[in-house]
Amino acid sequence: MDKRLNLTMLTDFYEITMANGYFETGMADNIAYFDMFFRRVPDGGGYAIMAGVEQVVDYLKNLKFTAEDIEFLRKKGIFCEEFLEYLANFKFTCDVWAVPEGTPIFPHEPILTVRGPVIQAQFIETMLLVLVNHQSLIATKASRIVRAARGRAVLEFGSRRAQGADGAVLGARAAYIGGCKGTACTISEQLFGVPAT
Repeated sequence: MDKRLNLTMLTDFYEITMANGYFETGMADNIAYFDMFFRRVPDGGGYAIMAGVEQVVDYLKNLKFTAEDIEFLRKKGIFCEEFLEYLANFKFTCDVWAVPEGTPIFPHEPILTVRGPVIQAQFIETMLLVLVNHQSLIATKASRIVRAARGRAVLEFGSRRAQGADGAVLGARAAYIGGCKGTACTISEQLFGVPAT
């Protein structure tokens, strides 16, 4: 993932309007818990593999609104100035717990929990889903293929069909977490140590 790109605004717009609502009604600091889970394993395989936690941590450590973000939101004409000032000084303070990457995960069980002020905890929902869903999908499929290979080495070649550069790079990382021995994606070794072969 391009670390130069601020992904704070990669969120559903209603997350921002809800945050504004929490702010204006005095609920911003109410403590909330959010659990991320999934309802079923799409292929009926019984389990999935957790992946994407490293990118979640990186996202949360770099969560901030730029002056350009604030100006964009101001031009929408629906946010109060006090809320925009709050965003300009935003600091993420929630506690986050997650199942370690590479761990089998099961339907209806929390795989990631966020605890903190509701204005912060709810805001990050979209990115958590983006990062964990895609990588866990790839890691799970890789795990199935590796098991079917019965000890023969499996390599990942997903870059050719991935949805964009981030999909290729993070997909290779996720496939490695799922058990692949390496990847065709050279930059994944450079960034994450996934053996390029």
